[in-house]
Amino acid sequence: MTEKLNPAYSILMVDDEESWLHRLAFTLEYEAGLNNVIRCSDSRRVLEILQEQTVSLVLLDLTMPYVGGQELLEQLVVEHPQVPVIILSGLNQISTAVECVKTGAFDYFIKTEKQQRLLNGINRALAFSELQQQNLQLKGCLLYGKLKQPEAFSEIISCDSRMQAIFSYLEAIASSPEPILITGESGVGKELIARSIHQVHDSQSPFVALNAAGLDDNTFSDTLFGHVSGAFTGASRARLGLIEKAAGGILFLDEIGDLSFLSQVKLLRFLQEGEYYPLGSDTARRVDLRIVFATNHDLEQKQLDGSFRRDLYYRLCSHHVHLPPLRERRKDLPLLLDYYVGEAARQLGKKKPVYPRELEKLLAVHDFPGNIRELRGIIFDALSTHRGGTLSLDHFRQVLGSKRTASAAADAGCQAEPESPFSSLDPFPTLTESTEMIVAEALRRADNNQGIAAGMLGITRQALNKRINSKK
Repeated sequence: MTEKLNPAYSILMVDDEESWLHRLAFTLEYEAGLNNVIRCSDSRRVLEILQEQTVSLVLLDLTMPYVGGQELLEQLVVEHPQVPVIILSGLNQISTAVECVKTGAFDYFIKTEKQQRLLNGINRALAFSELQQQNLQLKGCLLYGKLKQPEAFSEIISCDSRMQAIFSYLEAIASSPEPILITGESGVGKELIARSIHQVHDSQSPFVALNAAGLDDNTFSDTLFGHVSGAFTGASRARLGLIEKAAGGILFLDEIGDLSFLSQVKLLRFLQEGEYYPLGSDTARRVDLRIVFATNHDLEQKQLDGSFRRDLYYRLCSHHVHLPPLRERRKDLPLLLDYYVGEAARQLGKKKPVYPRELEKLLAVHDFPGNIRELRGIIFDALSTHRGGTLSLDHFRQVLGSKRTASAAADAGCQAEPESPFSSLDPFPTLTESTEMIVAEALRRADNNQGIAAGMLGITRQALNKRINSKK
């Protein structure tokens, strides 16, 4: 397997001392995992290199033949302002450092300074460069409204503007090493989004998924980190954890809000240190991968009430995507209906049936607490009993009517004294006025389809028609 380059865009190191370039490259790779470097010992070639390829950071020596570091810095600031430049000098001169920073250098370090201080500065510069790249990509998406990889989102059926904005955002952060948190109600398609991230990131790399709901700490640790032979009774052979199986690709952890507190601690350590210990091992392991998290919980509330670690919560929120529920994406209903009718027909070995236009209106008045997963289930259930001809509305009316009744009963059980919709009306409406208001609202929601409105009101279509005609 080809070694993955980190960072995505090269670090250009410029110094006339070949030995220093070699030592610095070794330090970056083995101390910070940064292996995508270009070594340049001739300062005259720097601008040429920057014209030929995208560079995330320039590490620049000051004292060099041909073109000096300060002169080159001035050119870089003018011609490549988006690329941060860190000055590395053998001279400890405060005035020179101040002058370089005023010119536009991102930072200034003495070559003899502590190694970790330099690595921290390089990581800060890379984070800044990554943010610059993301901003440029987002700007392009906002200005031109086009995705670079629309095929990565082909399995997500939507014309909703918020979903399109989410796709653009995901493309912009595709190269970021930071975790991504996907939130939203159950059934909105969080795993589909995670798989789209994988397609944008690298479709040929591994995609490994784990649902964390119901896992105790031991099971979670063993599944994620693996174990060595003899780690516990019954561990006769070593087992690779999902982290190692996902190396170079995407690890998708669903239902992250259900993790135990101890598991949260272990996960946080892995995110912060970038290393882990298989069960029974004293040797730390490192692996390069992208982690995508998902939950239908309100993690902000959970960290406020103490059931989710605050430090982990903030670590997960580096990149956050919230998926809107289906009831807020009404325009997607016709697309989803047609897609799932076709999918269900194919899987059931049937000809795709024609369905009445009223079906779209009938679905539009349902809230779909189970979101897209619920819609898909209803359609598949209807197609399984369909015998031929036009798809009947009867099955949908029956299912959606029973769901509405169950939902109302559940709401009544949860609220001993539900708030009245008439409590703010003054003067208080008469019974006749109240009935007229309810009928008018039902017709509005049903787009004047009397059959659907009658179902919402719990009366027959004939009774509704009689009530409407009596007012004329």
